[in-house]
Amino acid sequence: MRTAKLRWCIEHDYREMKQVLGLAHFEGRTWRGWHHHVTLVSVAHAFCTLQRLTRPPNETASA
Repeated sequence: MRTAKLRWCIEHDYREMKQVLGLAHFEGRTWRGWHHHVTLVSVAHAFCTLQRLTRPPNETASA
């Protein structure tokens, strides 16, 4: 059961990174450019996750 939940969380996070944060929008040609893009998307995702976890439960706005 724990593995199934973990898979759902990973898929949810990946979907959020692609659709909301622009992971799939990279159109460059270099490894360095791709690496920078993925790094920035990952940092943005971490920031959004931390904001979501530290927000009081009565706030309903989603990130």
